[in-house]
Amino acid sequence: MASTADQWDIVSSVGLTALGVAAARALEGHRADALVRDEFAERFVTAARPPVPMPTRPEEGLPDWWRWLADFLAVRSRFFDEYFAEATGAGITQVVVLAAGLDARAHRLDWPAGCEVFEVDQPAVLRFKDEVFDEAGAVPACTRHVVAADLREDWVGALHAARFDPERPTAWLVEGLLTYLPAAADERLFTEIDRLSAPGSRVGVEYVADVEAVLADPRFQAASREYGMDVRELWSREPRRPVAERLRALGWDVRAETVADAADRYGRVLDEAHRALFGDPVVLLTGTRLRACR
Repeated sequence: MASTADQWDIVSSVGLTALGVAAARALEGHRADALVRDEFAERFVTAARPPVPMPTRPEEGLPDWWRWLADFLAVRSRFFDEYFAEATGAGITQVVVLAAGLDARAHRLDWPAGCEVFEVDQPAVLRFKDEVFDEAGAVPACTRHVVAADLREDWVGALHAARFDPERPTAWLVEGLLTYLPAAADERLFTEIDRLSAPGSRVGVEYVADVEAVLADPRFQAASREYGMDVRELWSREPRRPVAERLRALGWDVRAETVADAADRYGRVLDEAHRALFGDPVVLLTGTRLRACR
């Protein structure tokens, strides 16, 4: 795992993985039956000029692992798009996207009037994203707050400085993040989310239930090498308590399903190899804060 002193831009370390996620979303957008469409995804990849070429359009000879990654991320993105639709439909108008990376939901989703979206991530990553938005003349569909902070350090202070209001119910998103956090930072993350959440707040979380199994998979290792990095050096292998268990202990009502189960609901067929790598080990969770006192 990278040290707490590390910073990264969009073409290094964890930033490069965010670029890969954008490439996969771009691939998904070319499908007739796309589960999610992101008009900015291809723009991000083109603007970044990654050190290792990343496909953004279907092409002959595309490796299976890119197809698997695109399917997995399409299911994950659709799941959390629906999570936000449910949260805002219930009256929540304050949203926090942790490790926002190249997430473009502030621009591509329909947000209710008065909705505020706070995007928290490394400064260089957020600057790059804003440059692409500015070049495209893109206008967010909400009030968007850019919060430059390292989630291994004092991100809460930066969030307060951006005028986050802990008295308002909040919809939190923890997507594509937990495998990169040391166990102590992971624990603090949920402690702070709980502390900052008014009753009625919601949380959406993606996590890998069996990190070692995924890292040991030779297909994952081969994909990592083709990516131009060893993802095993970025993921934390420290033991930690299951996310659902922690949230329930804090007073959250929790529902969870695997990516494979969500794919079945969406009619996206995952073959056996894909289910073993991305479908069954990855869990998508939503929770609602019930307790009035903490």
